[in-house]
Amino acid sequence: QVHLVESGGGLVQAGGSLRLSCEASARTLEMYAMGWFRQASGKEREFVATISWSGDSTSYADSVKGRFTISRVNANNTVYLQMNSLSPEDTAVYYCAAGHTYLRTTVYNTRSLYDYWGQGTQVTVSS
Repeated sequence: QVHLVESGGGLVQAGGSLRLSCEASARTLEMYAMGWFRQASGKEREFVATISWSGDSTSYADSVKGRFTISRVNANNTVYLQMNSLSPEDTAVYYCAAGHTYLRTTVYNTRSLYDYWGQGTQVTVSS
């Protein structure tokens, strides 16, 4: 069982930055690909970014590519999402997720491949 807790959300002006953190209760996050998803009001949850458990592979949604960076520190059981050049379209609840894998470079960009989810953190970008 993996318990995930997100933090770092808040209110920011357009063009600003935020860094989200996801801390896991598991003994280790090794063998888990990690991902960030977001859900805007009235919309479906969508993929944002994913990182392999080795940290060697990443993948991003086209809408955030070049602005967001996902990273992880396995020793701290923590995954991060650095978000730059934020726009009002980025306003959403952001969720952290963990998906088990035996492969070091596996990344998952599909919701159904994730086994555990956090409760989410609200990000609001004002214009």
